[in-house]
Amino acid sequence: MADEESVKPNTDETLEISSSDEGSDHGDGGENDETVKSFKDLGVTDVLCEACDQLGWKSPTKIQIEAIPVALQGKDVIGLAETGSGKTGAFALPILQSLLASPQRLHTLVLTPTRELAFQISEQFEALGSSIGVKCAVIVGGIDMMSQSLVLAKKPHIVIATPGRLIDHLENTKGFSLRALKFLVMDEADRILNMDFETEVDKILKVIPRERRTFLFSATMTKKVQKLERAALKDPVKCAVSTKYSTVDKLQQYYIFIPSKYKDCYLVSILNELAGNSFIIFCSTCNTAQRVALLLRNLGITAIPLHGQMSQNKRLGALNKFKSKSRSVLLATDVASRGLDIPHVDCVINYDIPTHSKDYIHRVGRTARAGRSGKSITFVTQYDVELFQRIESLIGKKLPAFPTQEEEVMMLVERVSEAQRFAKIEMKEQGDKRKRPKRGDGDDDDTEQATGVRKKRGGGAWRGGR
Repeated sequence: MADEESVKPNTDETLEISSSDEGSDHGDGGENDETVKSFKDLGVTDVLCEACDQLGWKSPTKIQIEAIPVALQGKDVIGLAETGSGKTGAFALPILQSLLASPQRLHTLVLTPTRELAFQISEQFEALGSSIGVKCAVIVGGIDMMSQSLVLAKKPHIVIATPGRLIDHLENTKGFSLRALKFLVMDEADRILNMDFETEVDKILKVIPRERRTFLFSATMTKKVQKLERAALKDPVKCAVSTKYSTVDKLQQYYIFIPSKYKDCYLVSILNELAGNSFIIFCSTCNTAQRVALLLRNLGITAIPLHGQMSQNKRLGALNKFKSKSRSVLLATDVASRGLDIPHVDCVINYDIPTHSKDYIHRVGRTARAGRSGKSITFVTQYDVELFQRIESLIGKKLPAFPTQEEEVMMLVERVSEAQRFAKIEMKEQGDKRKRPKRGDGDDDDTEQATGVRKKRGGGAWRGGR
């Protein structure tokens, strides 16, 4: 294995090109990328090296090269690394190695900001630990508390949780405690704190042992994260892969300046022009994501929404449909912008410009992963100019305009406004259904019924919509 140096494939552990351009001499102990070629060289035990091999992880990423040896020495770690840089592997491997050395139930707690990320981390732990029988429990909102209590009663090795739901269980589930915990991991710590989980995190820190190991991973080092570091870590070693904000080199970034009333027309025009690609389209609200998904479906484009007002099962279902390529367009709010590894995204469209410039980095980080190329297109209306200038100054480059033919776009106005009208009617129908006391379990968000208006109009499939 030591002589293989290929980049790892499309799990969350993908190598970002931006960090590899900054010189290879990143290691703590004078090690650099030239000498470290395999997980074995980092001190990872044979059985876990085999697991990495089976997952197709040939050589460690930069954050893994820095963090794993330090973690194996028994130190607390602060990992500053961008999305898609292999953070999950950087904390999962040392934890599994510790579990192998001294098996114990309720050994590790991983805190994450979003439900989807929790499921993804669980998948990674189970894949890496499949040969040693690691049991994980995902404890997040949107899922029945009772069934989660039964899973916790079986005392899994690793609990992956969002802070709010974990507190619910600590306060209400009999017999569940984390008093024997050995490891605490806070992944995307900046985002956990930005989502105002500070009080929950404080409560959790009070009920877990002081004598534990803590790993804090974050894309950015904010004041809140520094405060948390002082409260939760002992003499931590900082492993920073890339402190400057940067987007991947192979990402082609564009903007389009458009009047806000024609946003939908431009969107349909781009989806047509780049037909055959897969898209994530980011919207600022759940409502917009739902409306645009219905609008596109009425035009025969296979679109599916993913937002916080959907039940957990529907959210996972939507993600799986997109991952399996049975849907080519995912309409998402920022729930999906961080930590989710969807390998085949060809193009990210910012339908609504992000209000926080840093979110732009995370959104466009969904494409051009693992050395592939990708496109991002940001819609800039007359109201967004200042936000767009902030993004340009953050990433330190002026973006080119995406070439569009205005006359061609305007030809779509009639069809798009008809689809908008039908989408409005469907939104109202869905709203009424939600108000009714008893609701069927049908999947409103993604069924053929949701495209029923096409049948009413007798409209055929939309050119390029496949």
